[in-house]
Amino acid sequence: MTISFLSTRGQSPALDFRAATLAGLAQDGGLYVPQSWPQFTAADIKALQGKPYAEIAYAVLNPFIEPHIPGDVLRDLIRKSYAGFADPAIAPLKQLDDRHWVLELFHGPTLAFKDIALQLLGHIFEYFLAQKNERMTVIGATSGDTGSAAIAALAGRKNIDVFILYPNKGPSDIQRKQMTCVDVPNVHALGIEGSFDDCQAIVKALFNDAPLRAKYNFAAVNSINILRILAQIVYYVAVAAHFAPKPISFVVPTGNFGNVYAGYAAHKCGAPISKLAVANNRNDILTRFFNSGAMKPAPVQSSLSPSMDIQISSNFERLLFDLCGGDSAAVRGYMQGKGEFTVSQVQLAKARQIFTAARADDELTLQTIREIYEQHKYILDPHSAVAVAAAKQLARELPEPVVMLATAHPAKFPETIEKAIGVRPALPAAVADLLKRPERTVRLAADARSVQDYVAGAIKI
Repeated sequence: MTISFLSTRGQSPALDFRAATLAGLAQDGGLYVPQSWPQFTAADIKALQGKPYAEIAYAVLNPFIEPHIPGDVLRDLIRKSYAGFADPAIAPLKQLDDRHWVLELFHGPTLAFKDIALQLLGHIFEYFLAQKNERMTVIGATSGDTGSAAIAALAGRKNIDVFILYPNKGPSDIQRKQMTCVDVPNVHALGIEGSFDDCQAIVKALFNDAPLRAKYNFAAVNSINILRILAQIVYYVAVAAHFAPKPISFVVPTGNFGNVYAGYAAHKCGAPISKLAVANNRNDILTRFFNSGAMKPAPVQSSLSPSMDIQISSNFERLLFDLCGGDSAAVRGYMQGKGEFTVSQVQLAKARQIFTAARADDELTLQTIREIYEQHKYILDPHSAVAVAAAKQLARELPEPVVMLATAHPAKFPETIEKAIGVRPALPAAVADLLKRPERTVRLAADARSVQDYVAGAIKI
């Protein structure tokens, strides 16, 4: 059965996988969700136990993708996507104690979990564009890791121009240089004088300009792109297979809600997930929502975990669509308030059946890095430390086993790690000279016109 993809706002036509992936954001401003979710039985998941990651990825993704990519081609694209990962397990599990595990998602080329989805997205984009000799312009916003992962996935690819917007103040030096030190003609790193939310708003404004979008054939690499979500379902299913048939809880550090939504999607596909815990830093809009039912943005505050310095959680709209029972008119009503709304108590209770949440400020983040290092000789990056801190706070709510997602390599945040434990983690050999490489970037004001003018000058149509 071929799966169609619907806009959460219901005013754009349903698309097939190819069209939804290349479009990214729906024309009506909504996000694409599958019209139906493939179902994996307990036996299906158990059968994946011990299988290579690429094989699990094929089993999970093929039902969403067929018949748009032949099975043998999809297997090859998946194989190529993960061939360069430093750990052959791709997403290895590390046990901390008798009830807690860490899922390491940072063994890709840019040392962050975004590589797992974006490496695959790069190969699939190139495959689809080659079919019809099309060209696309990728526009993305990043708070740190998405941009570098997108650039690593798309640099040098035929028929793709890449523009990544990042806040000038926010990303760590290593995160920034992973974007700005890539000297490839099709890549443009744009430093924006504003916050990540400003960058994200500019991207959405450009996508919502229909003539401009058509002229440049815009495509999204942020987690608003449904392929990003689908690719991330894989590691949740892989963990479920490892522990099968026992149900598990996950603790996910998140700001934009994409990573934890992928866990929710895995749950909808049949993965035996007891709880999904949202872990926030001081920018705790999601924790406040799951406590009160009110989504109320506040000014972004800089933190030691910059990839989560977000107050507009774009992917939450996908969950909101479910909380509204698939009523796209209700979703449109909620989304009119520029990210501020309150759901009903019935809807909040429905969300709380699977979700819970907690926050960790900078002080607790440093304390957690220190405690885990002293107890286990294991180094957490600050984002992963937020997850571990949340797991401790929510211990009574989380049935074991509890799997905490480690979303970035600690060497990406050396100053924070050194402050916490007195040890400065070394970068892997492949990027050991990163801080010495020359940068190539452009600084722009935080408005859509400045970015539009830059794109027009860079792409001659």
